[in-house]
Amino acid sequence: MKKIFSILSIVGLSFALTSCADRFEDIDINPNSTTNPLPTGLFNNANKEYMDFTRDGWVSGRMELPWVQYSAQRIYTEEDRYQYRLTTGTQLWTRSYYVANDYKKIIDLNTDPKTAPQMGEYGSNKNQIAAARIMLSYVFLNLVDAFGDVPYWSYGSNDPDFQALNVEGDLQPKFASQMKIYTDIMKELKESAEMIEMDKIILTEGDNLFLDKYGKSSPAKMKKFANSLRLRVATRVKGVVPGAEAHITSAIASGVMTSNDDNVGLTYESNMVNPSPFFATYISRSDFSISKTFVELLKGDKGNFGLDPRLFKYAAPASDKVTNIRDQTMNETTDPSKIWGMPYGVTSQISSSQVQGARSPSFFGKDVLKPGYTEIFMEYAEVQFLLSEANGWNQTNYINGVQASMERWNIDSDKIADYVNSLPAASQENVMTQKYIALFMQPAEAWAEYRRTGYPNTLLKPGQTANLNFPTATGATTYVFTPLISGLTDLPTRIFYPTNVQTLNTANYNAASTAIGGDKMDTKLIWDKN
Repeated sequence: MKKIFSILSIVGLSFALTSCADRFEDIDINPNSTTNPLPTGLFNNANKEYMDFTRDGWVSGRMELPWVQYSAQRIYTEEDRYQYRLTTGTQLWTRSYYVANDYKKIIDLNTDPKTAPQMGEYGSNKNQIAAARIMLSYVFLNLVDAFGDVPYWSYGSNDPDFQALNVEGDLQPKFASQMKIYTDIMKELKESAEMIEMDKIILTEGDNLFLDKYGKSSPAKMKKFANSLRLRVATRVKGVVPGAEAHITSAIASGVMTSNDDNVGLTYESNMVNPSPFFATYISRSDFSISKTFVELLKGDKGNFGLDPRLFKYAAPASDKVTNIRDQTMNETTDPSKIWGMPYGVTSQISSSQVQGARSPSFFGKDVLKPGYTEIFMEYAEVQFLLSEANGWNQTNYINGVQASMERWNIDSDKIADYVNSLPAASQENVMTQKYIALFMQPAEAWAEYRRTGYPNTLLKPGQTANLNFPTATGATTYVFTPLISGLTDLPTRIFYPTNVQTLNTANYNAASTAIGGDKMDTKLIWDKN
C-alpha cells in the first residue's frame, strides 16, 4: 500500500505541474545524482528494517517470545494467553512485503540491461541477485511459517500463482499454496548458492550480514548461509514436500556453516541512536521478564539437564523494585537462586495482586539488553542440531551444537566442558530441547520447531495447572493456564490473516482460508504433524 500511495501521489502531482512542463528543461540536473536507489542502501536498509520489526517489543516481545515461553509479561498477560493484538500480525505481514519489495528492487536493477552496468559498480551483479534471492527466501519462509498460504513471488519461476510484489499489476494477488512456496524456496536457495561468483565481492558497502572475520563482504559466507537455510527448510518439510530429503543431502554437500565465524546476524550500534530493537523497547517499558518455565529448564528443575550456565547470560538477577530497569539488567550473577522467572500465563489480576510485590522478577540479561546486541538470522549451533537430526540424532553433532551455543554466549571453557560432559545421550527429545535453548531470542524458529516436533515438552499448555512458586507471592499457590482463544489446547499453530487483507483482497482471502482449513489459530500447516 505504501508504494500504491506513492504512485497515486505522483499522479496527482503531475496534474498540478502540467502548466510548468515547458520549463523543466531549464532546471539544472545534478550530474552526480542517480534516478535509481543504490543496491548498497537497499540491502542494508531492508536487512535492518526486517530485524527492527520482527525482533521488537511487538512481533517478538508480545507474541512470539512469550508463546514459546522464553519470556512472560508482567503487565499485559492476556497476550501471553494468545489474545495478541491483531495489529501485531498486520505489522508482520505488511512490513515483510515492504522489505521483500526492496530485495526485489535489487534484482530488478541488476537484471535490467539499462541499469545493470551501473549496479555493477557496487558489486558483482550475480552476487547482488543471489543475496537478494536468499533474503527473499528468508522473509517468505517466515511469512508462510506464520500464516500458511500467502502471496508469493519468485525470481526463478513463472508460476501464475506467484503474484506478490507486483504493485503495477496484481493489487489483489493470489495466495500461493504452502506446497508450492516451500518447494520454490528450496529451489531458490539452491540456485542462489550455485550462481554466487566466489572470486567477486557481494557489495562494496552496506553488507553488514556476510562479513568474514576480517570484516570483508564474503561470498563464501553467503553461500554457507544459503545452504544452511536450505537445510533448515528441507528439514521442516521432509516427508511432506517431495524432494525435501534430496535437498537435505544436497545442501550439506554444497557446504553449510562450520563455525561461529559463519553466524549471520545484524549487530546494532552501541548507542541510543540505532540500538537493538528489543533494547529500545526496554528503554520505556518493563513488561517483559524471563519466564519461570524457561528458568526451570535452565536450572535443571525440569527436563533432562542440570544447571545450564547460559542461565546467567540469558537472565539478570531479580532485585528490589527499581525505577530504572537498566540498574537491574546491568548486573550478572552466578547464583541460580537469585534468578526468578515470571510465572507464565497468569491472569493480570494474579500478576498485579500476587506477583508484583516487593521484588521484581528477572529481566533479560545484560548480554541481551544492550544497544549493540546482535540479532541472529541463523547460527552454527542450529546447523549442528540440524545435522544431528539428519544423521539419525548423531551424538557428535549434538555436542557440537551445545558447545557452539555456549561459546557464542562467552561461557567459560571449563563450564562448557563440565556441562557438555554431563549431557544425556542424543535423542530427538534431548537434541530438540537443546536446540530450543540455543534458539533463545530467535522465537519464530523456536515456535516453528515446537509445532513440528512437540519439543521441548516442558512448556506449559492450556488447561494445565502450574505452581505460582514466586518468592513474594501471596494467596493461592497454583493456577490454571487458561487461554483466551477458544479451542486452543496447545500453542497456537498459526496467526490470523490481517483484517485489511480480508477487506481489500476478499476473494483470494476466502480461497486461502478455505484451502488451509480455516483462518484460525489452531489450523495446522502442512508440516505440523505433532
